[in-house]
Amino acid sequence: MLFPPTTTTTDHPRLAIELDPAGDLLPRILWAGTTTSTTAGPSGYPSTFRGPGVPLLGEHAHELFTRPHLRGHRVGGSDAAWSTRFLVQDLDAGDSRLVVTAEDDAAGLRLTTELEALPGGLLRGRHTVRSTGAGTYVLTGLDVVLPASDDLVELLDFTGRHEGERTPQRHTVTDGLWLREGREGRPGLGGATMAVLGTRGFGTRSGTVLGVHVAWSGNSCFRVERSPDLGTTLGGGELLQPGEVALGTGEDYVSPWVVFGASDSGLDGLAEAFHTYERSLAAHPTHQPVVLNVWEAVWFDHDLPRLHEIADRAARVGIERFVLDDGWFHGRRDDTAGLGDWWVDPDVWPEGLTPIADHVRSLGMEFGLWFEPEMVNPDSELFRTHPDWILATGARVPQLHRNQLVLDLSREEVWQHVHDRVHAVLSSAPIDYVKWDHNRELLEAGSGARGGSSAVRAQTFAFYRLLDSLRELHPGIDWESCASGGGRIDLGVLERTQRVWTSDMTDALARQHIQRWTGQLVAPEYLGAHVSSPVAHQSGRTLPLDFRAATAFFGAFGVEWDLSTATDDELDALAAWVALHKQLRPLLHTGRMVRPESPDPAVLLHGVVATDGAEALLAHVQLDESASNRGVLVRVPHLVPEATYELRWVGPVDRRATSRSVEMPEAGPTAGAQVTGAVLAARGYWIPRRRPETVALVHVERAEPRQ
Repeated sequence: MLFPPTTTTTDHPRLAIELDPAGDLLPRILWAGTTTSTTAGPSGYPSTFRGPGVPLLGEHAHELFTRPHLRGHRVGGSDAAWSTRFLVQDLDAGDSRLVVTAEDDAAGLRLTTELEALPGGLLRGRHTVRSTGAGTYVLTGLDVVLPASDDLVELLDFTGRHEGERTPQRHTVTDGLWLREGREGRPGLGGATMAVLGTRGFGTRSGTVLGVHVAWSGNSCFRVERSPDLGTTLGGGELLQPGEVALGTGEDYVSPWVVFGASDSGLDGLAEAFHTYERSLAAHPTHQPVVLNVWEAVWFDHDLPRLHEIADRAARVGIERFVLDDGWFHGRRDDTAGLGDWWVDPDVWPEGLTPIADHVRSLGMEFGLWFEPEMVNPDSELFRTHPDWILATGARVPQLHRNQLVLDLSREEVWQHVHDRVHAVLSSAPIDYVKWDHNRELLEAGSGARGGSSAVRAQTFAFYRLLDSLRELHPGIDWESCASGGGRIDLGVLERTQRVWTSDMTDALARQHIQRWTGQLVAPEYLGAHVSSPVAHQSGRTLPLDFRAATAFFGAFGVEWDLSTATDDELDALAAWVALHKQLRPLLHTGRMVRPESPDPAVLLHGVVATDGAEALLAHVQLDESASNRGVLVRVPHLVPEATYELRWVGPVDRRATSRSVEMPEAGPTAGAQVTGAVLAARGYWIPRRRPETVALVHVERAEPRQ
């Protein structure tokens, strides 16, 4: 059988599943991927990949000598549970959902596996295991795993650091196990984010790929394993700490959803599948306002007259949302004190936040506020009163990082205290937006309520419950996920938020790569991207305003610059960029993200194409000096092949000739000539070598009436 049974595009992944003729053993997945990557055999799945298949749950009992998908053992009863042999009890196959229930009486376990087809062509799966036997079943791991074809021989995942998230890295697939584990209690700044298998040399626009993402905001693992007997598998799940899940009789463990996507058009096709799904979520932002965040303008120095001046200037340039960042609450004059004391500091804000919120709203802007609800400083009233409310393995206080510790939200009294404090602040002033930060990894994250045993899983659920409750109480507020920048970006948090802070790095040159690769998972309209100060605070690099603005342009556009220091000319230029973003925002935040491949490593190409192919916006980003004078061709996919298009420059463009190169035509890259969609896809338009740290934006628009 094929699952899902129908599809509308060739990029939708499918599973070819073989049922046990006797109906007892778990189904075997013979193949996973796109419908056009091979020739389908007579049974409807690719004959070249039939092989022995991979069980829906890999078990040692069926001569599977690779890493078991289910790992655990029983204490206080028969320990047959360490090796299972599940027999199917029920199979329910619908149009978009497959549910298989199986039992192993000897192990005292019941397994329920769910597979669902998602908008965009993604597939997601999860397992539920229930202990039906005596004693306690200690679960150490449960993964969702699919087979991959033998021609997927390269693996891409991501690494990184603070202010340098999501750097791609590649490996050649070899026999054995490749395992990426995330143990920070969040996806992490250097986390894998996703794992992608592809044909040799696959790129953004070429190759067949199969990718996986774990939709979970806690600890996770990704796995790729190649066996001489079974070939390659790809999967992932939650990383469980020792003793974290111990099931009594009748108790369940439900794994996170593990999401798979496939594409025959490279990484961009895979990204499109994820973006389409994200745009179907109930929490997806229908409108992404232009933001000003004052963090890099005022830091902890909150002064109402100065903030009024910045707000006035923000309104002048067309800002739609003004965000007051860290420093507004009790005792928070620097980052060493105050976290946990969530009430407005009367020494700084004697009349509360209403004066600044009312002033901002009187200017036609929304008002936003920063929180870090899961954290506490040792120098705080909360910690002095409740030193036992932190995550710790016992009496030992974990090592400090950023002068802070993590509150144990798995304890009901802690959760309720934080919930009520944040709710009170949100009810005290007209607040439209919350930036929710998380600046400390979960180090030695045990719960004192359970003798110091690991609480990462419980903490993750408590975070979801806290955010969900506050969202319900304050339905008019939009929410941003921030974690030292891009440390908590995953589909679990995207189900609950309208925006993510892509990185604490606001230097536009560094941001080009960070935004490019975060977009592999996340649709552009979620990705907070701000115009920084002329001299970047993180790198000390001085960059032109047009380069900074064009870098932020495609995402959730905003400003992170002290506008009180800007000249009138700079404010006018920024206002023009804001107006241009608003004009093109419907295209930028609904279209297909594309990343044409550039033969010049000094040039990045990216853009967005309308879903109906009527228009597109492309960026040619000259990062550094090119090694040649050849320039690059920019190919534009997804246009209507037979339609005719006009190309023109958008925004400020430096058209001047460089040494032994040429000046760019004033009318646009084709000098006003109209070009068909077929030509733009096959050949593209040419951009000569440009000066470093410049961006040339080209708007491609259909020149004839739409059919």
